[in-house]
Amino acid sequence: MTRQATAPFAANAPGFAYRNLPMLLLRAREGVLAHFRPILNAHGVTEQQWRIVRVLMEFGPLEPRQIVELCCISSPSLAGILARMDDMKLVARERVGHDQRRVRVSLTAASRRLAARMAPQIEAVYRDIEAHIGADFTARFYRTLDELIAMMDEPALARAFVLRTAARAPAGRGAPRGPG
Repeated sequence: MTRQATAPFAANAPGFAYRNLPMLLLRAREGVLAHFRPILNAHGVTEQQWRIVRVLMEFGPLEPRQIVELCCISSPSLAGILARMDDMKLVARERVGHDQRRVRVSLTAASRRLAARMAPQIEAVYRDIEAHIGADFTARFYRTLDELIAMMDEPALARAFVLRTAARAPAGRGAPRGPG
């Protein structure tokens, strides 16, 4: 979408030329998650727990810092989530042999059975979504999201953001705290 395409929205938010991308992404996320929540609730897992299960199924055992990055969960939150998942026997944590300070998290047989029970329902939701929005749109959207994620992770973008905000910040003030 170009800046001109966003012009009608600028009148509603004086001083802003662009639509609120983080808010739009959150609204899209909520719209999609609404279809999955009943399945998660029926199986007694939270969205965060399910994200962890899916990531560990895809990547195998990971260290907590890797789970934080892949699942977009804060480190302090992850500690509590993993403790609850450990109590539920959904994950196992073991020390890394060569460095006892490090921990690796893996799925248990119970979490694999849970995922196997949930998979048909989860896949049915994906099929329903794809039928509703179309296979072509779905494929384009996945590609677009992958491209956006890759572009937003580029170091050049991060450096430009830091330089731009540092130039605008009054003396003694830090960088902005979050997306706007």
